[in-house]
Amino acid sequence: AICDYGGEAAFEYKYDGARIQIHRKGDEVRVFSRRLSDVTESIPDITEIIRGFTEKTDFIIEGEVVAVGSNQRPLPFQDLMRRFTRVNEIDEMIKQIPLKLYLFDALYHDESLLIDEPYSSRWSTLEKIAPKEYLAKRIITSCPEEALRFMKQATEEGHEGLMAKRLDSTYSPGSRGKNWYKLKPVETLDVVVVAADWGSGRRRGWLSNYHLGVWSGEEYLVIGKTFKGLTDDEFKWMTEHLQSLRVGESQYTVHVKPELVVEVAFNEIQRSPHYKSGYALRFARITRIRTDKEYEEADTLARVVELYEHQFEYKDRLER
Repeated sequence: AICDYGGEAAFEYKYDGARIQIHRKGDEVRVFSRRLSDVTESIPDITEIIRGFTEKTDFIIEGEVVAVGSNQRPLPFQDLMRRFTRVNEIDEMIKQIPLKLYLFDALYHDESLLIDEPYSSRWSTLEKIAPKEYLAKRIITSCPEEALRFMKQATEEGHEGLMAKRLDSTYSPGSRGKNWYKLKPVETLDVVVVAADWGSGRRRGWLSNYHLGVWSGEEYLVIGKTFKGLTDDEFKWMTEHLQSLRVGESQYTVHVKPELVVEVAFNEIQRSPHYKSGYALRFARITRIRTDKEYEEADTLARVVELYEHQFEYKDRLER
């Protein structure tokens, strides 16, 4: 990332939370999810934090909210989603699942739209809006070793890894592109479920082997299948949800509308003549059901190819 970004880059903690967009206009504060659902009433503890900012001009900022336990370490993503969907007994839920706020971008401030401004300038504006304790942890460095130490620190604190950001990058809603890299000890992809097989044995009666697709620019192409990573309750939920998306069936496979996004981890990307995409994920397992993401936000075949090539280059360097 440092080489790709001209010798220097910003590295922010990558939090295992839910992305939010916060709008302040006068005394009114509204909070929206990644899908732009209004979640203000579900997370009043976050809106109170925003109202406490000394900056009173209108603004739109983005960040991540993370559910934390009594030790202040992140709780599972599923616990966080309980906060987003709860509309009753909010005070009790705030006690059970407290949230932490980490801000990382400013899109609008004091009647000025900032999305075409460079990242470094937007961050400076964010520092004017929010106290430091609510900003994502970050460093700017040209030293790969320093970036690796920072990633180790992030993962030891229970977070996913880092986001590498080009200092002159503009804001691209809904996509990282090549100006933002997600850096994690275990690589993941956000893919779309395009079909599922009925299970056998202890998984009988569940749709539990999932065909994982990515957008090629013309169609969704499969890059692997997996039944690994989910709990029994998640298998049941997936079966019910995929049945609602059903468009056809052939033998033991149910074909579905390509709408449900899942995050998958994998050991390696391989070339594969078995799939039309030309690629396959080795040892794929589902790490998260991304009900917070639209299918348009999932990774593409171009991203798979990019990861494959980077992985190949990395192996070459190790063998030298």
